[in-house]
Amino acid sequence: MKYKIIGDNLQVVILELNPGERVVAEAGALNHMSGNIKLDTKAIGGIKTGLKRLFVRESFFMTVFESIGGTGLVSFCGNVPGKIIPLQLTLGKEFIVQKDAFLVSQDTVNLDITFIKKLGAAFFGGEGLILEKLSGNGLVFLHACGDMVEYNLRPGEILKVETGHVVGFDSTVDYDISRVGGLKSMLFAGEGLFLTTLKGPGRVILQSLNVADLAAALKPFLPRETSGKGFSINIG
Repeated sequence: MKYKIIGDNLQVVILELNPGERVVAEAGALNHMSGNIKLDTKAIGGIKTGLKRLFVRESFFMTVFESIGGTGLVSFCGNVPGKIIPLQLTLGKEFIVQKDAFLVSQDTVNLDITFIKKLGAAFFGGEGLILEKLSGNGLVFLHACGDMVEYNLRPGEILKVETGHVVGFDSTVDYDISRVGGLKSMLFAGEGLFLTTLKGPGRVILQSLNVADLAAALKPFLPRETSGKGFSINIG
């Protein structure tokens, strides 16, 4: 499979599939495709995995794209301004991502749900109780809000991250939370009460913006329903 990523902050990944080659994507990620691409929906990972996806308010089915009778093109994009990054998985290694980060992958990649074992990290870490676990052997494309920053942490090396900015990390990385300084820092620093703490070894991918912050920034400018008929728009 060949691919190219085009664009700047509204990126699209275009995949060139060989005959019979298949990729799996989240529902709604498709941008465009050639006429010889066959589209189907399947419960990837079986009924058990599908039910787990329903439990976390994801779709039971995922969309499978296959090239028929020759080379085909199919492209995907995210639903917010951001970047697309390729991730090569190999057998025996797992990568953990936030729920909205997965975009598309080869069908040789396994996608499953994983639960954060530490309750404090689950409720205050900003990424939620449920994450997605990627394994197998193949290429995955992740999408995140804004730009991406990557680190390869050494054993014991710690990275503290503002909540909601973690895209994903190797399963070898320990995920926890830590309190922001003392009481004065917690009340007046403007960084929230907790930071996500990632401890190496392993690869870590961060995003420069999270969807919650983007929504909060846009909220004052969204149309508001008035007491009469129609809407008003706040422009400053």
